[in-house]
Amino acid sequence: MKTAVATVLAWLIAQLLLPGELPIFAAIAALLVVQPSINQSVGKAVERSLGVIGGVIIAYGVGLLFGQSSWIVLLTIVICILLAWALKLPPGSANQVPISAMLVLSIGTSTPAYALDRIIETVIGAGIALIVNVLIVPPVLLGPSHGAVRRLAGEVADTLDRLAAALRSPQRPFALEELMLTARLLRPMQEAAERAIKDAEESLAFNPRQAKHRRVLDADIEEYKRLKALVTRSIGMTRAFRDHYDDALNLEPTVQAFSQELGRAAHDLRLRAPGADAAAGERMPSPGEPAALTAPLIIRTPHPEHWILIGSLMEDLRRVREEIVGE
Repeated sequence: MKTAVATVLAWLIAQLLLPGELPIFAAIAALLVVQPSINQSVGKAVERSLGVIGGVIIAYGVGLLFGQSSWIVLLTIVICILLAWALKLPPGSANQVPISAMLVLSIGTSTPAYALDRIIETVIGAGIALIVNVLIVPPVLLGPSHGAVRRLAGEVADTLDRLAAALRSPQRPFALEELMLTARLLRPMQEAAERAIKDAEESLAFNPRQAKHRRVLDADIEEYKRLKALVTRSIGMTRAFRDHYDDALNLEPTVQAFSQELGRAAHDLRLRAPGADAAAGERMPSPGEPAALTAPLIIRTPHPEHWILIGSLMEDLRRVREEIVGE
């Protein structure tokens, strides 16, 4: 709807200000400049305007020197493509230079007035499209980013809970592999959350509603930074457990204590992100509920075959605690 409104307004205003020629350049500019975010619209407006200016100037010079026969049009297109490549122009400008040159040579006349009018026409179309995108409900993509961060928090907590449960009892080989594969699924969720945050930041750039929503996005960014470290810790602990597992591991008193602490860590992570999804049948902590994660444990001397795993889990658990409680 915004694209349609911008195109109609650009056509009417350009025709009113520059009578005599159909305002094709203004309409094309409006079609291309209306983008999902204002930041993208600004970029497209600049690229479109620079591309048109370059294409019109080249077409005017070629037309003035060689006329407007069909082979001249083809030669000009090739020249514009090579020039855009040599100057390393961005894609929007690189495509627009030969398009503008082709349109000028095909439907225009080789006069300075015509070339100047097409440039002005393009600026009018791009400016109107930008104004329309600002005034008519510019999108704010906070919902997807907020949801992606909360889902990631819930899955990290679930991963800690699954590892805590695995530490309490003997595990079969297929269960260990399933635990590892499930933990690795945190990476795609982390990447999805990062993309959603970037989209949200872009939607707020140049957005008149930026001040109203920036605090929410900043909170999500801080939570994502914390979760990014926790994803690495969760996968690392799961891998260490799988690689160094044996059936007597659950008999270690320290391992049982680790299991309790991981459950508390999952609880406190959900406490920080109350919007996260809980595992099926699991109670979500209330926002006012106190943290459950305890101080560092007293480690008893482990069996010689278990000390590497216990030392690894102890250090990772210490770092998980620091991330969650903010120390």
